[in-house]
Amino acid sequence: MDKKIQDIENEIKSSAIIIEESVKLSPKINDAIDLIVECIRNGNKIVLFGNGGSAADSQHIAAELIGKMTQIRQSFPAIALTTDTSVITSLSNDFNYEKIFERQCESLVKNGDIVIGISTSGNSENVIRGIKMAKKNGATIISLLGNNGGKIKRLSDVPITVGSTSTQKIQEVHRVIYHIICQMVEKEIIQK
Repeated sequence: MDKKIQDIENEIKSSAIIIEESVKLSPKINDAIDLIVECIRNGNKIVLFGNGGSAADSQHIAAELIGKMTQIRQSFPAIALTTDTSVITSLSNDFNYEKIFERQCESLVKNGDIVIGISTSGNSENVIRGIKMAKKNGATIISLLGNNGGKIKRLSDVPITVGSTSTQKIQEVHRVIYHIICQMVEKEIIQK
């Protein structure tokens, strides 16, 4: 077999193993689903943030909640704090990059909201600061993490920690997890 083909197959198999091992996260995923459904039913919103690929994942989750997963239905209130380049660059310039989520959470997150912080290391300082401010404002914290969960695990009401040290593998599993969350939230709210 061609070495490159073998390497590709090994990468796919490696991802499949980590995804399969993540079945043990089902109770935490279920807790997250229940909290998000309750949040939406109570008229609150979901606020999301992360860095790099996790910033894109924040936006992806918000798009699934506002748009749809499998059915046309009412829009669910979600906002990714990673999309407004004017806010992000002005906060980075006027304060520092570590405050970009903290400052936004200060004014946008209210009691009863859910904040989803995403960090493959569990130690992203700007995500930590955003979560701390969100908690101060009365939000419930769900986190998508990797490695051992880092500092964010201790700050979260529902930490969902993928058991890997590989950033790309963690992100792959995060995508599986949040697609399940969005699909199940949609299903539960539609069924009422």
